[in-house]
Amino acid sequence: MRVLILTASYGSGHNEAARSLAAGFVARGAAVTVVDHFRELVHPWFERASRHLYMALLRRAPAVWGAAYALGDRMPSDSPLAFGATRLGTSRLGELLDALAPDAVVSVHATPAAALSALAAEGRRLPPHTTVVTDFVAHSQWIARGIDRYCVAADEVGREFVARGIPRDRVVVTGVPLRPQFAAPMDGAEARRVLQLPAAAPVVLVMAGSRGNVGRLPDVVRALGRLPAPVQGLVVAGHDATLARRLRRIAAGSSTRVVGYTDNVRSLMAAADLLVTKAGGMTLAEAMAAELPMLLYGSLPGQEQRNERFASRAGVALAARSRGELRRLLERALGEPGLLDHLREAIRRTRRPDATQRIVNAVLTPSTLPS
Repeated sequence: MRVLILTASYGSGHNEAARSLAAGFVARGAAVTVVDHFRELVHPWFERASRHLYMALLRRAPAVWGAAYALGDRMPSDSPLAFGATRLGTSRLGELLDALAPDAVVSVHATPAAALSALAAEGRRLPPHTTVVTDFVAHSQWIARGIDRYCVAADEVGREFVARGIPRDRVVVTGVPLRPQFAAPMDGAEARRVLQLPAAAPVVLVMAGSRGNVGRLPDVVRALGRLPAPVQGLVVAGHDATLARRLRRIAAGSSTRVVGYTDNVRSLMAAADLLVTKAGGMTLAEAMAAELPMLLYGSLPGQEQRNERFASRAGVALAARSRGELRRLLERALGEPGLLDHLREAIRRTRRPDATQRIVNAVLTPSTLPS
């Protein structure tokens, strides 16, 4: 079976989901092609420029991105007000479909899903199309005509899609696709030993995505340094070396350790008692798979604040909206073991560590498609 996966390089979550799904399909004997929609089907310069603009907005004018995200949720994905953005790459996408002749298409970003819908509206016959929603949100730009199946992160998200008019038999609650190491439990004590972390003190893992510079990591490092009880902070600065140096200066004289980008997130989560992070969809899904309680802080306007709202309502995370609240919630989370236990119980009810396998099974089983 030939499977085409369409992704986009805006943030790391979409590509991570694509890689996880590709590995899952290959393990089942499928031939997989992964294509970055904007870089390969529109133009590399467009992909680079638009990605830089997106990151600049998140760093310097997040409220603008939040307003654009809210506006996008008020109009359909094929709205004329989008000025043809959802049709970008449709010509080359059609050529790609002709060349590859895939048996199934899986999109992990909203724009290629809308582009496929545009091809269907032109009368083109398409292979079965599954859209995998990588946030804990039902947003209008994910909804397009001709999508055969929506794989969503949680029951609440599935109900939102149904409330927006998607037939119930087209919505499958699978979870967000994760790397294989998140599908199995990991020994926390052994993870601490390997990472050379103290066995007794609580470990607080701090992250803000793969880049780090779109979060509020300095606030968290300062708050850790002011806690009254001993704590081991472990801060992941991502790809930003300048940020890492700044964080090390702030943490000087404390027990907090600052590291750069790592692909060993599973071990870090196994070693931690609490994760302080902004609410990226992939990070939420990974933390829940690892049964790691969360304190959300610095979530960006748009999908992250919507993810944060989901996590708060589901009871899987605390949420701080100010520096003072951050410190108070850190003290409470680390001083009240029962609170972390309560969060873990909610996480166990919500987590879906086998999401990749669920999605692969759904795509490779034609009988699961709605008629």
